[in-house]
Amino acid sequence: MNASLPIEPLPEVAAFLGQSPLAGVIGGQDVMASGGAVFCTRDPGSGQPLAEVAAMGADDVDRAVQAAQKAFDTTGWPRLSPNERGVLLHRWADAVEKRKAILVQLESLDAGKIPAQCEWDVQNFADTLRYYINMALHVERRSPLAVAGHEAWTVRQPWGPCGFVFPWNFPMLLMGWNLSPALAAGNTVVVKPAEDTPLSAIYLARLAREVGIPDGVINVVPGFGDPAGAALASHRGLRRMSFTGSPEVGRLVAAACGRNLVPVKLELGGKGAAVVFDDVDLPRTVEGLAQAITFHAGQVCCDATRWLVHRSIYKDFVATSVSRLGQVRVGYQFDPATQLGPVVSQKQRERVLGYLRRGREEGAEVLLEGGPQEVAGRAGFYVKPALLAGTLDNVAAREEIFGPVAYLTPFADEEEAIRLVNQTDYGLANSVWTADLKRAQRVAEAMVAGNSWINAHNVFPHGVPYAGVNKSGVGGGVLAVETLLDYWRNLSVVRPL
Repeated sequence: MNASLPIEPLPEVAAFLGQSPLAGVIGGQDVMASGGAVFCTRDPGSGQPLAEVAAMGADDVDRAVQAAQKAFDTTGWPRLSPNERGVLLHRWADAVEKRKAILVQLESLDAGKIPAQCEWDVQNFADTLRYYINMALHVERRSPLAVAGHEAWTVRQPWGPCGFVFPWNFPMLLMGWNLSPALAAGNTVVVKPAEDTPLSAIYLARLAREVGIPDGVINVVPGFGDPAGAALASHRGLRRMSFTGSPEVGRLVAAACGRNLVPVKLELGGKGAAVVFDDVDLPRTVEGLAQAITFHAGQVCCDATRWLVHRSIYKDFVATSVSRLGQVRVGYQFDPATQLGPVVSQKQRERVLGYLRRGREEGAEVLLEGGPQEVAGRAGFYVKPALLAGTLDNVAAREEIFGPVAYLTPFADEEEAIRLVNQTDYGLANSVWTADLKRAQRVAEAMVAGNSWINAHNVFPHGVPYAGVNKSGVGGGVLAVETLLDYWRNLSVVRPL
């Protein structure tokens, strides 16, 4: 299906897509759906098909979980020393870096992301894998307990097969953040990638096989949320489950895991705020927030989509923001001049445009029109940046839009700013912008969320826990030692003396 690609693909990318229909990976083998069903994945920037992909169902998911259990039981993977597992995982990271250009092009074609952004995602995958490999070498898995009259200790053991369902906005990045600790701890995995962006997951599983990771340790079952994702979340053979996506689907996943008493980690949506005080460097602050809201067309769950601005600088801030975002170049992701690429699908485009319409109908002031964008020669899914303003009870201020849209409102003082920040059911990430670092600390600590950033937004250093609260997630986070510990179960051993 790749004869009509809008760019000249790398030979390896052309060869990979030329295998259409692309199979999933189960037990180390390339496997088509048991019923023969396929779906089409498209380039969001042109609307053109990239490949057909196996559309797996419940029977295929069952085979994948069984393969993961068999690998856990028979390959020796969970019993390898952290160093021995690390050797194989380092080889996987090396292979990713060696094939970086291939993965960048695949990810950019499939997700509609600008290649430079994809390059960061691919490198972050390798860096995250190495971070957890090295951490597993240094975490003490056996801990003696001081108990009178007994010899006692606890030991951390891998769980077994772990399930993962990922969204379409950061396919490779999220695989790195989530699979790395699970694999470094000695678990096996079953991955259901988003139907909009399945290509990198399939390619990565093949790379893992190529470098010698045992068959069945990494399984990929492409398909739709129903039946494949639902079947994975409800499978009795899983020992842990992780879902990244919307709160609405997260509730369904949590309910399914609850029926089986399977521990679940939910990384869900957000409606983050940026609190801007009157002592900021105005151009620098606007630039930082403009880059955040346009990064990957605003399809970022932790983005600052509510801009709360001190009343004394509100008019100047609005004027600077309108000017800056009005100059953003919207275009095809492979065009070097493009600053804002497409959203992932026509469905997502309609969602963003629908929120703009509903926001206006509920009385939002339109500061920057936004709306659909035509790109010459490309029948893709493009949306211009938009700025709305008004009270925070507007639907565009309450609900997650997942597009290049920000909602502005003024505040009078620190107390009101904190109240407005916390006027949401979400709790993922916020930022505070001020030259007064003591005030920044006060406000950052008063915001109800998993993450607060100061004079920056979207900051993810390895070693700092990243998680959500309230409607934004439960069950722990990622990127820190706590995540690795999540993927070991604790066993207490006691001998009376």
